[in-house]
Amino acid sequence: MSQLIDLSHTISDGMITYKGLPAPIICDYLSREDSMKNYGNGASFQIGKIEMVSNTGTYIDCPFHRYENGKDLSEFGLGSFVDLPAVKVQVSHKESLSVDISAFEGLDLKGKAVLIQTDWSDYWGTDAYFENHAFLSEEAAEFLKDSGVVLVGIDSHNIDDTRTNTRPIHTLLLGAEILIVEHMTNLAQLPSSGFTFSAVPPKIKGMGTFPVRAFAKID
Repeated sequence: MSQLIDLSHTISDGMITYKGLPAPIICDYLSREDSMKNYGNGASFQIGKIEMVSNTGTYIDCPFHRYENGKDLSEFGLGSFVDLPAVKVQVSHKESLSVDISAFEGLDLKGKAVLIQTDWSDYWGTDAYFENHAFLSEEAAEFLKDSGVVLVGIDSHNIDDTRTNTRPIHTLLLGAEILIVEHMTNLAQLPSSGFTFSAVPPKIKGMGTFPVRAFAKID
């Protein structure tokens, strides 16, 4: 039997994903108690309401996030999000915050999703998560693009180095229509290869980023 590994953080009321962006508000639109007057035989229902920015929890970026005329979430078919052949690369943030080209050389990457395990997700829910985080180097991003990857995921606060005001990795990857998944977790549970990766957002027009339930399937 296949094994499914959840690679997503849980979205909860008040959770901060990115400092400076508002936390989600999760509440009742219609509570069970209030709904009871609408139904007989003691039936009740809850209708929830959530208010959040699209960069919440574990989310996927597509070109529209960076480029005004880039493809938005609705313009990618399901094949871009589901059962992608994948590899995992592990580079400890304790050795280097920058994930360099040497981590990917010699690997068969064409047509694959590449998941980068830095173990930065260990800091999730703490102030340390937002500061001096692990990121992908520009040279490595160029190498991944030239290698024909279809998606790059990372278990860190951002795939770019946020200590500067430039975002070369987003610019490069999304410009080549290579999807990005940030704020992943549980990558330590994956082998280096022999699995597929899925991260499916809602089919929304005019949006370039949205939370996903990211997971791996190991056969």
